[in-house]
Amino acid sequence: MSQPANLVVAQSGGPSPVINNSLRGVVEAAREFSAIGTVYGAWHGIEGVLREQLLDLSSQSPEEIALLRTTPAAGSIGTCRYKLKEGQDEDFERVIDVFQAHGVGYFLYIGGNDSMDTANKIALLAQRRGLDLIAVGVPKTIDNDVGDSQFQLVDHTPGYGSTAKYWMHMVQNANEENRGSSPADPVLVLQAMGRRIGFIPAAARLPDPDRELPLQIYLAERPCRLEQIADQVNDQLKQSGRVILVVSEGLDIGSLGEVKDAFGHTSFSASQMTVAQRIVNHLNEVGLPVKGAARGNVSGTDQRHSIAYASTVDLEEAYRSGQKAVELAASGQGGLMATILREPGSIYSARYDKVPLAEVAGADRSFPDEWISPDGLDVTDAFVRYARPLIGEGMVSLPMVDGRQRLARLKPVFAAQKLSEYAPQADRSPVVS
Repeated sequence: MSQPANLVVAQSGGPSPVINNSLRGVVEAAREFSAIGTVYGAWHGIEGVLREQLLDLSSQSPEEIALLRTTPAAGSIGTCRYKLKEGQDEDFERVIDVFQAHGVGYFLYIGGNDSMDTANKIALLAQRRGLDLIAVGVPKTIDNDVGDSQFQLVDHTPGYGSTAKYWMHMVQNANEENRGSSPADPVLVLQAMGRRIGFIPAAARLPDPDRELPLQIYLAERPCRLEQIADQVNDQLKQSGRVILVVSEGLDIGSLGEVKDAFGHTSFSASQMTVAQRIVNHLNEVGLPVKGAARGNVSGTDQRHSIAYASTVDLEEAYRSGQKAVELAASGQGGLMATILREPGSIYSARYDKVPLAEVAGADRSFPDEWISPDGLDVTDAFVRYARPLIGEGMVSLPMVDGRQRLARLKPVFAAQKLSEYAPQADRSPVVS
């Protein structure tokens, strides 16, 4: 590319506490490369590309870009759950047309495995069309399910460390609640995100590595009947007088009225009944061997936007991942995703590398079976050693003004639209004959 080419960065899927620091890493790193012109943020992910809504990030003040570090979730440029599927040829062609109209030579997609699949498909189409476009992925998912089961391609993804830290604190605080109120509420059931993958609920072990708490962890990888859960809870009550359960939102205990999102993933947060509530109801119906009742607490989307509990390690790694993606793009290396790999040794250290998009696109990494205890109610020390460095040591310092958090507020400066209006294919109403 002899002339500077513009860069479009987009976000997709569920947000995370640190997703904006990856965005910040992209914007700030792009300033250092003469081959990169204007940096645009696609407004609400790939939908923003389709609708030609490109927010000018290069024109934003450095102060606001810097504040992205401690601005959680995806409110700054938005995200989406729109999937470019096979057969949506008009959508794919529209993406290429928008990029050509705005002199875009670099496309960076921040997201999980489905986002990597989208980036890969766009890169391949651009290649077939003869467009000089470099597509690079920036990893993001609190579920930690991007990568391979051997952790050789991706050790972990930005977002997971912060959600793991959130759950460390949630269990610590819940234990204080349970200790105090156990004469009336001896059973406390907490539900964690993660769909059917156990990395998030597994983090409940981090505040208690010596296993001193009356804690049971139910991962989705170990289906369990309600009757079995009741037996295990009652055994713990007879021993300890109280018990805390951390359950995966995807634990298979029967139908919950689940719904699917645009990517085909089960959205348990939109279900008619939660796993935690079903368990609480069953425990109270069959009765406990001690006085009192079971209570439940289902954390919501705060698991993926609680910046106060963000991991300082996670923040740093999210930023470096964004930087690495820009470095790859600016050096002409497309069809790749920036990745975090763990250096060998007892002292935690990470390095930033690359992995082909095709190897991570659309693939879910499962929680290792060997990290689940034989009784299925806990995780092993090997998992604790893996996850502990990711949560960091201290708490993040938040910029405050008049007692309120100072969040990044980007100006609504959009590129002038050069093409006709367009409705994404999946959003069009079917024609009634």
